[in-house]
Amino acid sequence: MEESQGDFLPSDVPESTSSNNCERNTSSAHSNRWSGFPGVKKRGHSSRSWIKIDQDGNVKILELDKAKIMRQCSLPSRDLRLLDPLFIYPSTILGREKAIVVSLEQIRCIITAEEVILMNSLDINVVQYKSELCKRLQAKKDQSDDLPFEFRALELALELTCMSLDVKVKELEMEIYPVLDELASSINTLNLERVRRLKGHLLTLTQRVQKVRDELEHLMDDDGDMAEMYLTEKKLRSEGNTPHEINPLTNFSGGTRQVSKSAPVSPIASTSGAPRLQRAFSSIVTASKQGSLTSSHGGDNIEQLEMLLEAYFVVIDHTLSKLLSLKEYIDDTEDLINIKLGNVQNHLIQFELLLTAATFVATLFAAVAGVFGMNFAASIFDYPSAFSWVLIITGAGCGLLYFSFLLYFKYKKIFPL
Repeated sequence: MEESQGDFLPSDVPESTSSNNCERNTSSAHSNRWSGFPGVKKRGHSSRSWIKIDQDGNVKILELDKAKIMRQCSLPSRDLRLLDPLFIYPSTILGREKAIVVSLEQIRCIITAEEVILMNSLDINVVQYKSELCKRLQAKKDQSDDLPFEFRALELALELTCMSLDVKVKELEMEIYPVLDELASSINTLNLERVRRLKGHLLTLTQRVQKVRDELEHLMDDDGDMAEMYLTEKKLRSEGNTPHEINPLTNFSGGTRQVSKSAPVSPIASTSGAPRLQRAFSSIVTASKQGSLTSSHGGDNIEQLEMLLEAYFVVIDHTLSKLLSLKEYIDDTEDLINIKLGNVQNHLIQFELLLTAATFVATLFAAVAGVFGMNFAASIFDYPSAFSWVLIITGAGCGLLYFSFLLYFKYKKIFPL
């Protein structure tokens, strides 16, 4: 047994080396086996096509994976799932530290302070967003604009989304109003099926418009989210130190020691405690003034963004009001149809009531005829005119009874006569 092992293993190669070679061969064979299937991708290395648009309107097609985008834009993986075309998420706008994640209908992109990373797609909204954004950036290259880059990109996404939803609402109005008018005049199964299908489209479109409206309303109600979306200001603050970021409390004469704002000042430490307390108080007042100026500057920025969001909130709210009015028109048409059907049902009940009364009277007449049709001896049969008088009296009695029923129905106001 040992001789057979010695024949397979050379003397100058260690046993561990041969085992490692076997493991590498096994792993390479395993990888070659999976590489033979072109549809199988390695996990974590999948990349998608993205469109990169810079501040000058230049377009570049890139192949980026999820990890690189997360590192570049400082985004968590759950935010990138909103941009995945394989998943259906409601409209969302998220403000992060270095980017704004926008998922509005078919427009899904990442907006930073310098560029827009747009999901590459052949959808008409994506193509229109790319061309229109490049056109606006190139047109305003030499012009001064109050809005920063990220707000202009966000404004175009909101504009195209509102326009797209408004166009769909108008198309639905043009389709549903004639169908409702036709249904009101002619109630049949075909018209009812068409209205049912259009009502389903109306509910779906209403949910989409409602979600965009709720998202804009949520952003306007939260000042912190709006402050996070001001990327250009945060970038400028991070690049250079402003005077209020590093503010020494006081400097000792002839020394390099600096006391921080949060350091406690004790009058017992030296004989000059009162002046040190006075200087500390003055520095705290100065810092509070600078902080109030900074907050007021941030408030102006928030107000600027709030005005932008409010403009498109009015547009999307008007679109939603048209959908709600269309839904009310459908409800009114359904009420009209129910009234018509109820009216027809009432006429049928009235006719059935009259028919029942007539049947009762005819039954009485038939009962009299049945009595005289019996095979028994009676003196009335000896008179030839007796049969005629029986028919006249029975018919008059039945007619009087039927007329009594009609007067009773009129008295009870069961139906107008």
